[in-house]
Amino acid sequence: MAIITALMDRNFIYYATDIGRLFRKRLDCVARPSGITTAQLRALLVLRREPGANQAALAGFLEVEPITAGRMIDRMVAAGLVERQADPTDRRVWRLFPTELGRTLLAEMDDELGALIETALDGLDRDERASVTDALERVRQNLIEEGESRAVANG
Repeated sequence: MAIITALMDRNFIYYATDIGRLFRKRLDCVARPSGITTAQLRALLVLRREPGANQAALAGFLEVEPITAGRMIDRMVAAGLVERQADPTDRRVWRLFPTELGRTLLAEMDDELGALIETALDGLDRDERASVTDALERVRQNLIEEGESRAVANG
């Protein structure tokens, strides 16, 4: 109980969720002029980092249901931003890759995305930036592991 009180007193949960909300809001400002949604921008960013991810993995990254991701992927394929390629080991799975157009669109947004990150980290020196990133990665990993433990326990 003392830990919960300490976290809430320092607004850890509030800050974490509000930072996510603010980033999504800023990403929307970057995405809209290019004619794509924030979710599509996030999908392209994931696929640039994880080329060949499947629909289920992309849905997990975006925190949406696989059917929702599937509809978004359909729209992105139709727009020429993403392509599906058959998985060589599983005929039921499609691997997703940004197209040349998708990669070009991301490249055009890279400066704005970089500026957004710089704005968010303004006033933090290199060591502080590394500490923040390391701490957030540890928090993220803790929550992933806790979720996996609950899933196993709930069988």
